Amino acid sequence: MRTKDQLRALNRIGMELMNEHDLPLLLSRILTTAKMLTSSDGGVLFLVDTETDAPALALHHFDFDSLAHIEATRVRVPLDGTSLAAHAARTRRPIVVHDAYRLVPNAEFVLDRSFDERHQYRRRSLLFVPMVDQLDHLVGLLLLANKKSDARARLTDAASVDRYVRRYSRNDVEVAQSLAGQAALAIENAQLYARIERTLESFVEAAVTAIDERDPATAGHSRRVAELCTSLARAVDAMTEGPYRDVHFSAPQMRELHFAALLHDIGKVAVPAHMLLKAKKLPPVLWERVTGRFDLARAMLQVDCGGESTGDGDSAAALEALEGIRETVSRANEPSILESDTSNGLADIASRRFRAPDGSQMPYLTGDELHFLQLRRGTLDDEERALVEDHAAASYRLLRSVLWTDDLQDVATYAYGHHEKLDGSGYPRHLHAADIPLPAQIIGLCDMYDALTQADRPYKGALSREQALDVLRDEAEAGRMDGDLVRIMSLDAVQLSETASRSP
Repeated sequence: MRTKDQLRALNRIGMELMNEHDLPLLLSRILTTAKMLTSSDGGVLFLVDTETDAPALALHHFDFDSLAHIEATRVRVPLDGTSLAAHAARTRRPIVVHDAYRLVPNAEFVLDRSFDERHQYRRRSLLFVPMVDQLDHLVGLLLLANKKSDARARLTDAASVDRYVRRYSRNDVEVAQSLAGQAALAIENAQLYARIERTLESFVEAAVTAIDERDPATAGHSRRVAELCTSLARAVDAMTEGPYRDVHFSAPQMRELHFAALLHDIGKVAVPAHMLLKAKKLPPVLWERVTGRFDLARAMLQVDCGGESTGDGDSAAALEALEGIRETVSRANEPSILESDTSNGLADIASRRFRAPDGSQMPYLTGDELHFLQLRRGTLDDEERALVEDHAAASYRLLRSVLWTDDLQDVATYAYGHHEKLDGSGYPRHLHAADIPLPAQIIGLCDMYDALTQADRPYKGALSREQALDVLRDEAEAGRMDGDLVRIMSLDAVQLSETASRSP
């Protein structure tokens, strides 16, 4: 009969096992617990492998007190075989063996002695316990070996086996069966959790591929940002002084940051493609109109001047002036990474007129064209920028709809905040420092660094590593980014090699 202490231990262990999602760690805990509850020297855990035509028991974990530093070998036990393990699995019933080397005559099963021979170990008392779920599905098999009278004893020879090894009792069987039942459910739970995680990883990979295909000019950006974030987070984790000396990222937190970084731009699938790829201030259709209009103006000026070949000084000067105006407009159409003065006489050019073939007066630039050419930074006006900036909110909406596991619940929040600034000047929610999670700040910093150093953007060239860091330092001095994070990013510990970061 099980003791109260054993019952309490089984209840506590059962709850702990159900909360463990890491399968290798779970199997280790199951086996350690089984050995402890039954005073066993060793144990082996098999799981059912159904991926082959002939289902079998596959060895996943083993542990023997008296056998230190031995490596697990790949072992598969056919369920249709004649081994003790296969027999226990087929019958779904525990098997107790008092002496493995003295089985009853004409037994239906045999003992494979290869393990003992390989490790110079003698298995005597054995307990085989099938792990079966509530639907009577075989999940695996728990094998315990050599119940000991003294837990500290080491079975190094035949004499020690004779001295310390005892038979497994009925109580041992009941305890092991109870643990095996709980273990079966916990293992299925962990396996289901692993399948969910693999599904989520497949979703993330598919989403990143979709982002790259949607915006081929920046293909690889999300993966580079994720790598930079991981590198920066590790550097933060390693700090022994400064404001981040007590900040540490666990493995699940690093994985969550990595996923959020990979998916931070997923909302771009909702942004019109022509805005993502806009390389100049003027939309292509407007630039075609401008160039066509200047070609027309040149042709009309040649007509009015009697042809360019006349050699008339006034005619040549007029044509040269027209080309100067065209060059000014062309330069104004080039975007700037940093805010710049775009006056350059554009308003004066827009106010000028030339004679059209029908005798009417046509402007060199229309109001819409002047509007875009006078953009002080980038290629987008306020309306276009608002549509592009909505990708952060779109990312949040898309990611919030995903059924993440508990350790990935903040993926959407971190992606949502990657364009926020400490002074509230960011978007989409204009958060201030205290409301922006550190992972979101890390993603924002790495996102900006990669954008600055890459030559894949159609609207700008690439900055060098130091130039990009200077821009980030300026952002920190202005109160928009965390200066300590920028300083850590500048350290050699963070992999910021331009060549490495540009690799796809």
